[in-house]
Amino acid sequence: MMKRLLGPIMLAALAPFFIAAAPHPAAPTETIVFAGGCFWGVEAVFEHVKGVSSAVSGYAGGTTKSPTYGDVSSGSTGHAESVQVVFDPAQVSREQLLEVFFRVAHDPTQRNRQGPDVGTQYRSAVFYSSPAQQQAVQAYVAVLTKNKVYSQPIVTEVAPLTVFYPAESYHQGYLGRHPDQPYIVINDMPKLENLRRTFPALYRETPST
Repeated sequence: MMKRLLGPIMLAALAPFFIAAAPHPAAPTETIVFAGGCFWGVEAVFEHVKGVSSAVSGYAGGTTKSPTYGDVSSGSTGHAESVQVVFDPAQVSREQLLEVFFRVAHDPTQRNRQGPDVGTQYRSAVFYSSPAQQQAVQAYVAVLTKNKVYSQPIVTEVAPLTVFYPAESYHQGYLGRHPDQPYIVINDMPKLENLRRTFPALYRETPST
């Protein structure tokens, strides 16, 4: 579990990293893929982040070509439920997205599960599409580990993105279409509230399309 409050000493230690994480005005649009349990909630979180132009639920990290939801749910494909995030680095940096992923979207200390969902398809992972993204992820994890932000080890897989398969259409924008579903209310709505409360400057009310 993440420590609920970052004290003055820890904030001071993290400050240089956060300052370096400012958006990059001249950078082109980038794509990065996050896996952190059921993709419904992860997608919804990133849809509400300023600077994100799209967040698409899908599958990554496995070997089966063009998998279906049923295939991935079996746990035999090697794929993780993932979200492809396209963002404008002039508005939001890689490091800011990593903050949202690690502090809001999921618990990076849970191995092959998130909350009620168990299996390798629910593992924590970041699939990078450039050396710069790889370095950013590794540096951010190192900072979290050094400052003991979590009481348990971070188990997030960091791997190159080989291919991303969009999930079926009924999974896209799922939270927005089913806000009253019990699973969504219990597991995912709190993530949106946490995003709004923890990162008010990054939060936007209207999700990306």
